Amino acid sequence: MTQQQLELQGKVAIVTGAGRLRGIGREAALVLARMGADVVVTGTGRDPKTFPEDERKVGWRDIESVAAEVRKVGRRALPLVVDVSNSAQVKAMVERTVKDLGRLDIIVNNAAAPYGKDRVPVTEVDEQVFRHVLDVKVMGTFLCSQAAARQMVKQGGGGRIVNLSSTAGKRGNVRMAAYNAANFAVDGFTQALAKELAPHKITANCVCPGLIETARMDPLGRGEFWQERVNQIPMGRVGEDWEVAELIGYLCSPRAAYMTGQAININGGTVTER
Repeated sequence: MTQQQLELQGKVAIVTGAGRLRGIGREAALVLARMGADVVVTGTGRDPKTFPEDERKVGWRDIESVAAEVRKVGRRALPLVVDVSNSAQVKAMVERTVKDLGRLDIIVNNAAAPYGKDRVPVTEVDEQVFRHVLDVKVMGTFLCSQAAARQMVKQGGGGRIVNLSSTAGKRGNVRMAAYNAANFAVDGFTQALAKELAPHKITANCVCPGLIETARMDPLGRGEFWQERVNQIPMGRVGEDWEVAELIGYLCSPRAAYMTGQAININGGTVTER
């Protein structure tokens, strides 16, 4: 391997929401592992009965499978079931990371509520559904960033916080009120976080994907509605989970040490209003 491939040697990362076979979290965990980091992979402890067909077909074991892939790369892995909206569980996650792996240098806040019941007109969104979207995305990002930042400041030497937002954090759209609100909030939170943590050499950035081929998109199907959305992308295709993961890897590397407070689109050229 080249020196660049091993530029995270000795670092420890947490990636939340990393248990799906087709997902940004899994690919981010693997990219960081290939770059030399040991990785904590978290998930919600999904019921195997809810796994999509492709996961059942290969005997997928959620975060255990991702952890096994990280170990195959030659890195240490720690799979943890964590509710990122629960402060006690988040605190325990960071404590277990430091206890088992020795330190914490990187956190990728990828966890989000499933696509579905929130994608209705705002006049019809159930209050609890709206709250759940914000609890996972906004409170989860806040709690994980706060706990990670405290550890990074304590140990010294800087760190990386990468928050998964969306182009939906820059442009409102119909039937997406909860998701828009959550991602706009994550963008603003990240800007504030970046300014506060800059003196500690800890960067905080948002990655803002457009339409990406992952299991999260399965409720949309891959028919006419999907194709209509693809046709609106200048590049004429959806993005792949590994492409987003490579951007995450860059932001976690020493090469991105001077980049902080940014919300970076990766969306095939789709224009956003800000």
